[in-house]
Amino acid sequence: MGDVLAGIHATWELESDALVIRFDRGIRTPKLFGALRERRVPHEALASVTLTPGKRGTVVLHAVPRPGADPLMEAAAGQLKEGSDPYRLVLPAEREALAEHCRDELLALLASRPGAAGAVGYEAYAPGDVDAGGFADAGGFAPADRFLVAPPPGPQSFKAYDGKASFDGTSEVAFRWSRTGASSEKWKAGDQVFSVRDLCGVEWRSPDGVDGYLRLVPRDGGPRAVQPDQDPACVVFGRYGPVHESLTFAAAVLAAIRGKDRAAVPVAVPAGGRGAGHGDPGAVAERIRHLGELHQAGLVTDAEFSAKKAELLAEL
Repeated sequence: MGDVLAGIHATWELESDALVIRFDRGIRTPKLFGALRERRVPHEALASVTLTPGKRGTVVLHAVPRPGADPLMEAAAGQLKEGSDPYRLVLPAEREALAEHCRDELLALLASRPGAAGAVGYEAYAPGDVDAGGFADAGGFAPADRFLVAPPPGPQSFKAYDGKASFDGTSEVAFRWSRTGASSEKWKAGDQVFSVRDLCGVEWRSPDGVDGYLRLVPRDGGPRAVQPDQDPACVVFGRYGPVHESLTFAAAVLAAIRGKDRAAVPVAVPAGGRGAGHGDPGAVAERIRHLGELHQAGLVTDAEFSAKKAELLAEL
């Protein structure tokens, strides 16, 4: 073990139980790589490894992470540009033989782990192949039930168009609104502080697009503003919130949420007491629909979903 393969912008080192990726820091290196610096990826967090031709006389080694294994990739949700994918190692074409050796050695290490990628009975699959229960077809594997790759360390903060987001690294996320960028709805709501225990997820839309934002998803399943600039649980990127800052932030918060002991999902009580919204079929239907989305995304357990759905139906 200890084989090292140096590529463009990163170096891979193969250990007996993990792939260690060390990223270069420089003007031409993607800023996300510089922010990550180094990542230790246990073999059980990987689904496979591929080697394909690259652009302009290069080859590309790609370590494919298991769904649910890496908080960074879960937060990114497929939005990273190819050149910013931390699991891709680009090498000059003359190193293809070394790359093949690295791929084969890593695949052998994966295959040596019971139930891991390459093992007997293992099949890779596309996200669309997962059934309603969260499992792949027969002979495949289930997505990781916990994060296996360490998240970017906290505390963290970044500036968005309509405010500043900060995370203490363990228990609280705060949004402080900008005087010039925040909407009147957010100013009326005031600066926000969220307990990680009250959250069940994070939605990140890349600032590379015109409508990027970071939204915190509450565990109570209550209704949310449709437009990000109207939602006090959301910061809008605009021309701020670069990927390397906002994505690492989202990943750190998501890991903290998953790391907390799962508590029962509370049912929000409308202002004025329980009777204020009691018996409103439209409101109950909306709450159940949102809980269903959280359940389908794996952010609410089967037991939590069933229990809270029953409570909501009992209000009718």
